[in-house]
Amino acid sequence: MAPHTEQLTRPAVRIRGLTRSFGDRTVLDSIDLDLPAGQFTALLGHSGSGKSTLLRAVAGLDHGVRGTGELSAPERVSVVFQDSRLLPWRRVLDNVVLGLDGRDAQDRGRPALAEVGLAGRERAWPGELSGGEAQRAALARSLVREPELLLADEPFGALDALTRIKMHHLLRELWKRHRPSVLLVTHDVDEAIVLADRVLVLEKGRIGVDLTIDHNRPRDEYRTRLLAALGVTEDPV
Repeated sequence: MAPHTEQLTRPAVRIRGLTRSFGDRTVLDSIDLDLPAGQFTALLGHSGSGKSTLLRAVAGLDHGVRGTGELSAPERVSVVFQDSRLLPWRRVLDNVVLGLDGRDAQDRGRPALAEVGLAGRERAWPGELSGGEAQRAALARSLVREPELLLADEPFGALDALTRIKMHHLLRELWKRHRPSVLLVTHDVDEAIVLADRVLVLEKGRIGVDLTIDHNRPRDEYRTRLLAALGVTEDPV
């Protein structure tokens, strides 16, 4: 079910005048950005363009950012990274509920694992999981906290092509079910188009392209425009 119109008009994230510099190099240059509640947004850009820096700022993990306005985000925020960051000395279920309070933590963790296809693997050690399974566990750990905002920093970058496709379907279904706002950082134009309803391109420290994706339209239309924004021209076959 699509989110109500009024929900999408309420920003989950609001950024005004966000700047981040490293020495003499300005990576983010007075960024203004609103992310509506319930929207799936992908962020593209060249390596070093500041994608992960922006995500860390939104997550509240970078205290070196400055701005002339505001940076507001929901109270409940979860982050998924490229590596699963599971603790090897804790079993899978214990990793998923790590940091949760209350006696019902594990009762919440089991359904979360089932949602990502890991029912029955609660007592497994992280080292016994494949790369795709480890990322599934990482998704369960993020969603069991019922986040209002899910930040994903190239979560499928280390996976093989077939596993990535399966994870794309899984993430999209989990988003439809739970409806957090999502900000996905990726290098993959096709991944951005498949997953997101809005794609941003970060260039020269600012948002250079802000594109709404209609999943009923041919993907090639968006792919050509986004590749051009990234300075990539495909040779005709």
